[in-house]
Amino acid sequence: EKNITLDSATRIELSCRLDSKYSHLKSLQVTWKRGNETIEHISKTDDSRGIQLNIVDNSKLGSYYCTVKGEEGEISARFHLQVPHIEGREKPIIGYVGDGAIMICKSYGYTPIAWTWYMTNGTEQIAINDSLRADKYIINRVSANVTHLKILKLTKEDEDVYWCEATFELGKSKGKLKLKVLTLMVPLKPFLAIVAEVVSLVAIIFLYELYSKRKEKCAEDEREFDQIEQL
Repeated sequence: EKNITLDSATRIELSCRLDSKYSHLKSLQVTWKRGNETIEHISKTDDSRGIQLNIVDNSKLGSYYCTVKGEEGEISARFHLQVPHIEGREKPIIGYVGDGAIMICKSYGYTPIAWTWYMTNGTEQIAINDSLRADKYIINRVSANVTHLKILKLTKEDEDVYWCEATFELGKSKGKLKLKVLTLMVPLKPFLAIVAEVVSLVAIIFLYELYSKRKEKCAEDEREFDQIEQL
């Protein structure tokens, strides 16, 4: 299985070569397919079969299968032609209410024609552009391969999934980013919990000391009373 990344129109040759450890196989039949469509191979040697493809648009992208069938069974290989992959971010980006957040998308090794950012509204994706609240969203194309989306004055409503889309000559590719917006009380919660524990501990110690002193005073009063009785 092999992934082949293409960003622009090109002519490509895919070759399917049988490994030497299968040289004992006889009466081999080689077929190339894309889905249910059979493709004629144009090159043929004793151990190799190949096809040539003229990739002019994304309709030619997808999976191509080479199958070698013999008397003892068959072996298959897959070539997957795809546009460059835009990686998102697995961990959410953390921001705080009132602050700003910056999301970054990169294309490694390939230069997109254009970048587009989207925000999620339920099941719908809404494009973020100059007409969509310029006081809220700022998009910067830092370089040909890098784009930034800056969100100003965060609110809890900004907590959502965002997408960056890179447009190439042969198609589009998207990366996913998640924004999580916290209030200032969230980072204070562990501190407040510790403070509460310390206050509880101090109160327990204080009450214990108070109880001990009261108990000692009662014991002294009893001893003094016994001495008076004896006298």
